[in-house]
Order: sequence, then structure tokens, then C-alpha cells
Amino acid sequence: MSHQLSMLSTPSWPSHGGQSAALLQRFGLPPDYPLEDFSANLNPLGPPEWVAEALSSQLLALKHYPAPDYGAAREAIAAYHRVAVEQVLLTNGGAEAIFLAASLHAGQKAGVLAPSFGEYARACHAYQMPVTSITLPAPAFALDLDAFVAALEGIDVVFLCRPNNPTATLISFDDMQALLARTAAINCRVVVDEAFIDMTVGRGEAASLTPLLVDHPHMLLLRSMTKFFTLPGLRLGYVLASAPLIRSLGARQPPWSVNQMAAELVAPLLADQAFAERTRTWLEIEHPRMAIALRAKGLEVVPSTTNFFLVRPNNALREGGLDSNVLFERLLQRGMLVRHTQNFSGLDGGWLRIALRDAQANHRLLKVFNDCLC
Repeated sequence: MSHQLSMLSTPSWPSHGGQSAALLQRFGLPPDYPLEDFSANLNPLGPPEWVAEALSSQLLALKHYPAPDYGAAREAIAAYHRVAVEQVLLTNGGAEAIFLAASLHAGQKAGVLAPSFGEYARACHAYQMPVTSITLPAPAFALDLDAFVAALEGIDVVFLCRPNNPTATLISFDDMQALLARTAAINCRVVVDEAFIDMTVGRGEAASLTPLLVDHPHMLLLRSMTKFFTLPGLRLGYVLASAPLIRSLGARQPPWSVNQMAAELVAPLLADQAFAERTRTWLEIEHPRMAIALRAKGLEVVPSTTNFFLVRPNNALREGGLDSNVLFERLLQRGMLVRHTQNFSGLDGGWLRIALRDAQANHRLLKVFNDCLC
């Protein structure tokens, strides 16, 4: 049955993926309208099968407070990354890590790439920090290092996402080394969100900047266990930084901000190498296949380094009146939810973000594109 989409009396665009209810309401579709979700950048292989039983076994432990320092979880993270335990802070998801990083610079000046994850600017505004937006030019969204450093004049802290959300582009390791050297010279702190680093095509964890912490104590690395292990409801993340910075962040963190069940999962999650290997195998097969297929359908695809793609109809389709807003509506009506970009600064709805899923789901999406891109 066809539904006429309408945006007349609608709520604002949701600010994150995976929020189908708000979009169904926005477009006048019933709340039980069947959708497949390609809007949230989560690992389709997770969570690992053993997680449900592990959580159930912890129910009796809920009557106890977590360990105040989360020692066991921090030790597991430190061993995994080969850093000192004093360089690790456990957080309530990546979002708390972002807000804690911003709290270090309350009232100072921040720089944020655009387009990028909206929580960086939101966290800065929460701490009364003026934000300078530094634009990555379409359609490649590549970083010009010299222009970027020039834009940091007078900036106290800059927030980067690597790989970047929503563009899926990656600032190279060499460029990051150069950037860190130059920001140290101008006393600008660098906060790097590595939420998707474990799903970097061809490199995985090897792409991480963790080895650079030794020589660059002005850098903070933010990590999320939500994306890789598909645990968005659990809220689990951490910060890697110098010991003095970790102490400063810890002093600003509310006590027991991470729940007992989440903290107890850290060590076994990091130890699950079989799950990590299955994820790498899936990514190495599906990522190049989907990149080729999406382009073949008539989409312009930003070169992606991780588990999602930023796309829009190609020039010929746009000239014919098929822009990303029209495509979003067509996909939604046919039961496919992708991520709009209405609230990504610098994109303003002109592109769509598509999360990579398992082979069967990706195949179904490609079939729907046959109907939508004509």
C-alpha cells in the first residue's frame, strides 16, 4: 500500500540515527510501518552471542556499587592498548567522553570540523565555548592540513572524528603526526574521537593514534564500545590520554557514571578475538562490494574508510530533479531507513548516510534502489 508522505505538522529532524519513530511521525507514516534500519552505524554481527547470558548472570550484583575506580575494566583496556592504567578513564559511552573533554576548556575557544558529529559542538556550547566551524569541502571532504592549521589560530581545543562521521573519510596517520606537532607549537589541544577506528577498512585497530600518545600529551583519544560491539543501550566508552589529563577528567566525572553491568563486560569484550575476526572478514567483503554497487546504481559515493557511506544522486540524477531529499522519502516509503543529513553542518540535507549491514540486508537495499533511482 502506498502512503502519501507529508511534513506539514512534523517534529524536528532527529539528531541521531536509529530513531525511526520520529521519522515515521514526521512523514505521516504509521508507527508500525515496517522498516529496515540503515541509519545507525552499528556492527550488524553483534552483540556477541555470549553477552546476553553474561548480563543475566550479573543481576544479583546490581545490589552492589561498582568499584569507584573501575580498576579491572581500566586494566583490561590498558593491556589491550599497551598503555599505563593511569592513562585510561572509563566513561558512560562516547558521549560522556566528549562532554568531559569539553569541560577541560570551559569558556575557551573550540574548533570543530564540518561536517562532523554534532555532539562536539553541543558539548562545547554546554560549557560556554565559542565554536569555529572548519569546513571540509565537498565532494571529497578531504583535509587541507595547511589551511586547517591556519584556521586554528587562537583556538584552544579542536575536536576531530577519525574516521569522520558522516563522511567516512580518514585523516592519514602521517597528517595526524604533522597536525599534532603543529598544534603543540600553538598550544592547541587535540581531541580525536576514534569511535569507528576498529572498523577501519584494511587496518582496523592498527590505524589508531594510540602510539602517538607518548610524544603528544596534548592529545586525547575518545573510544566507544557501542559501535563495534552493537551495544548502544548499554553506554560504554573510555578515554586514553596522559595520566595528568586523565586525572583532570576524572575529577570532573560524576561518581559511578558507568553501571556495574557495563563495566564487567569490558574485559571479555576486548578478549573476544573471534568476534573481532568475524567483523574484519565481513567488512573486507561487504565494504568494497557495496561501494561498487552503490556507484553502479547512480550514486555519488564519498571514498569511505569505514562501515558506512556518504552518498547522493549523481549529477545527471540531480539535474533531473532527484536530489537526496526526494531519495530519502522514496526509500522510507519502500521500507528502507537511511540517515538524513539535515542537521549535519555543511551538508544540510544534501547527502545521505548509509550504514553497512550484513550481505542479505545490503542486497535488499540495493534492490530497493532499483525502484528509487529512476
